[in-house]
Amino acid sequence: MARWGVLVAWWLFLLAAAQAGDPVALARDAVTRWTAGELSAQIDLQELQGRTPEEMAELLRRTFAFPPPPPGLELNLDDPKVETLPTGAVRVSFPAVSGPTGGEVVVMVTSGEIERIAWLPSGGLLPPWVKSPVSRWLFAVTSLLLLFNLIQGGVGRLWRFAWSELARYRRLYLYVNLLLYGLFVLGAWLAYGMPELARALQEAVGGAIETIGLDAGTRSGAAGLAWMIFYWNFTHGLLLTSFFPALLLGIPALLVNAARYYVFGFALSPAVIPPEVYALHVPTLLIELQAYILVTFGGLVLFWETFRGGGYRTGLRFLGLTLLLGTLFLIAGAWYESFEMLYLLR
Repeated sequence: MARWGVLVAWWLFLLAAAQAGDPVALARDAVTRWTAGELSAQIDLQELQGRTPEEMAELLRRTFAFPPPPPGLELNLDDPKVETLPTGAVRVSFPAVSGPTGGEVVVMVTSGEIERIAWLPSGGLLPPWVKSPVSRWLFAVTSLLLLFNLIQGGVGRLWRFAWSELARYRRLYLYVNLLLYGLFVLGAWLAYGMPELARALQEAVGGAIETIGLDAGTRSGAAGLAWMIFYWNFTHGLLLTSFFPALLLGIPALLVNAARYYVFGFALSPAVIPPEVYALHVPTLLIELQAYILVTFGGLVLFWETFRGGGYRTGLRFLGLTLLLGTLFLIAGAWYESFEMLYLLR
């Protein structure tokens, strides 16, 4: 009888060990706990007082890694999809619906640990037409035409004209570059003193990228990924958080991008990114961040022209030129980032 008891105990131990190493079993258990509200952190500002940076970083990490599930979420835990990523992490997804919206719940498992859980609506935050083959090939053809015209053609003349006009404010342009790139460097430097907090923000950035739906671009080739990156950066980065605030006489755009550059520097610091990976990502940072700097600069020129006597219309013309230049920088940055993600970092 004792022998049978030992065998049963040994069998249960082996079963538990197998489940502990099985990403699907880990993911299924984590999702069950997540929907029960056991994983999502509840931040109380009073509780943050007196906490160490490490405790605050862990609380922030849990907040971003395990956001509360959407209302009315229904899952099918019996139909998981498993994908092993180049980094070695395992992506386990379960079909789900939240009200009338279909999608999936994604669980990232790294080295036997649950990294994050997220509800992803079908298609992410990108509209369906952005993911169509027609749109990505139109973007590729447009990029080639712009490149040829930039070398010799109308786009090249417009490029030179825009820079010659903006040269009247070269000192202001230099100051804006020093301020915003400087805030990025400051954030990256401060991350060395708080690496856990920086790592938590980095995980939040990674989760946001997946929520947007850019991971689907990695299966669409270089043109598809570049187009999705450009679309998101142009609509949500250049237009919504730079150009439109710049129309309000520039100051709101400066404040928004000052905060953006500091947070990006903190989250994308070499303190939490391997040096070889960071070196490959530096061109992306320089090119894409320059686009937002240009439009911020254009907004400040608008401010100056409005109150100096040139008028709002004159300043608006300068802002339009910076929007044009920023768009070209985003196109170049999107293509480099696409090749970086698909080929250089593999």
